[in-house]
Amino acid sequence: MKLVLMEFLTLDGICQGPGAPDEDTSDGFTRGGWFVPFLEQGFMQTVTGWVGQADAFLFGRRTYESFARDWPKMDDPNDPIASKMNGLPKYVATNSLKGTPWGPATILSGDIAVQVADLKQKPGRELQIHGSGRLAHSLLTAGLIDAFRLVVAPVVLGQGRKLFQDGLAPAGFKLINVEATPGGLAVHSYEKADAPVFETYDTVAAWR
Repeated sequence: MKLVLMEFLTLDGICQGPGAPDEDTSDGFTRGGWFVPFLEQGFMQTVTGWVGQADAFLFGRRTYESFARDWPKMDDPNDPIASKMNGLPKYVATNSLKGTPWGPATILSGDIAVQVADLKQKPGRELQIHGSGRLAHSLLTAGLIDAFRLVVAPVVLGQGRKLFQDGLAPAGFKLINVEATPGGLAVHSYEKADAPVFETYDTVAAWR
């Protein structure tokens, strides 16, 4: 399976607490819920298409617990997102969680990168990460993410946890698609490519 990250970001790269003011207040974060004003039907259709490509989901503990609280209540069999979320296999990267009330789910503990690398060898289309910023950062560090779907909201927060933090190894990605939603979101899709090249700007060569 291909490991695909779907992440909501602000213009200054914050991924923390997009869905509600109390979603994630860790480290004193007080500006949650910034993504909600931009949701509309067109974007939800895009998300439906993405989720339709999943054969399994991968979550960090915090995101799993949040989803486990909300998604079982959305049990309409005609809802394609809910059907996938509730029915497909889920893997939870955690060293503290003991049970998985929202199943079918399997706990991954210990060396998460090794276990995720093993999951990627299973047959299937996409192993999708939704949110789970801390987990995403660790998998970026390990070079395991094959594709991004980054949804950028036109806001700057000035505080909060960023997806791309200092210390990551250089990595290259190829832009596959860009679109704007009616609600004002910019949707960027990338796939893994060769490592970045570092060159010196040449005025003459640049304008040939």
